[in-house]
Amino acid sequence: MLYFIHGGGFFCNDHRIGLDQVLDTAERFGATLVSVGYRLAPEHPYPAQINDVYAGLQWVVGHADELGIDPERIIVTGLSAGGGLGAALALTVRDQGGPRLLGQLLMCPMLDDRNDSASAVQMDGIDPWNRSYNGFGWDALLGTVRSGVDVAQYAAPARATDLTGLPPAFLDVGSAECLRDEVLSYASRIWQAGGRAELHVWPGGTHVFDQEVPDARISIAAVAARHNWLERLLATN
Repeated sequence: MLYFIHGGGFFCNDHRIGLDQVLDTAERFGATLVSVGYRLAPEHPYPAQINDVYAGLQWVVGHADELGIDPERIIVTGLSAGGGLGAALALTVRDQGGPRLLGQLLMCPMLDDRNDSASAVQMDGIDPWNRSYNGFGWDALLGTVRSGVDVAQYAAPARATDLTGLPPAFLDVGSAECLRDEVLSYASRIWQAGGRAELHVWPGGTHVFDQEVPDARISIAAVAARHNWLERLLATN
């Protein structure tokens, strides 16, 4: 089963947005798709979003028979802010003792509220999702505590000090987007913690390039890489 978390910088969109590609993926694998909604910032700041996403997962597991799914074979997938929430959900289920996730497929995830990486500065004004928009999203989520010392890992997964015990991860990002370096860092830290992660950096890709230009060669390659990872994950679990 694919448990999808939508993007929108934490402050916009809903669970019906961005479904074309993930529906195609679910159909390809004969998987059930659940797209979860969550309350939006700033009207509903952290921890509303991760609480909603975690509650949704618990509901899915509790209704597994009704949905016709195997509760031991749930893969969380998310885009942008949804990718960040997917990473936060993996941390949450690890620390809460379940429900189990088979894997985490994180597409250009928002992971770090500090918004100060080299790529955030380098791509400001180039990437459509620029540093200002990214900062606005984190401000909406966290308010005055953003970039401070007390930001929780379940809000900004880059803040996690322990990345052991996580489900296998797939992360991808464009080389020309502001989130590039925080995604690279997160994948590297999973490896350093002894975990399994597959990382793809797509040359010249900007934020959600595969959604914006789905017929481009780079977009087709990105989707194929995700499907390849899913095939291997499902074959070995």
